[in-house]
Amino acid sequence: MKKITLPLSEQDAASLRAGDSVLLSGTIYTARDCAHKRLFALLDEGAPLPFDLHNAVIYYAGPCPAPEGKACGSCGPTTSARMNAFAPRLLDAGLGGMIGKGEMSEEVGQALVRNKRVYFAAIGGAGALYGNAIVSSECVAFPDLLSEAVYRMEIKDFPLVVAYDRYGNSIYRR
Repeated sequence: MKKITLPLSEQDAASLRAGDSVLLSGTIYTARDCAHKRLFALLDEGAPLPFDLHNAVIYYAGPCPAPEGKACGSCGPTTSARMNAFAPRLLDAGLGGMIGKGEMSEEVGQALVRNKRVYFAAIGGAGALYGNAIVSSECVAFPDLLSEAVYRMEIKDFPLVVAYDRYGNSIYRR
């Protein structure tokens, strides 16, 4: 199992292959459909985004409220295909990678190759496990969206699988 610390370096991305198991640590941002629509509106207006997109990793998830003594509640992945329309533009703008559940479109795969980025798959149904790997969580944008707001999270040893690598390989097409 490879241990990777974010931001994802060029060397780390180059070393990853579809099917590799990874323990990811560092800063990620959550964003689901509604947040992506608002991020696109900001991009269309030429307005600054609520976080630096360069080499950032977006987790397609909506965290549950934190129970006493924890940074976050359950935080499992949502279906990534719902972000197919958004991912290529964000990757072209500097996004370092994504974390989600399930296969993404051919266009997203091409954008990952073009930008030398990776897509990590999280395990569906393991929200409590992922919640326990979140060290801190803070809403940084769109608080009116509640669990679909953008949260900056510090994670430690977040278990993932490389679903798409920067070379065009996918665990879904093996």
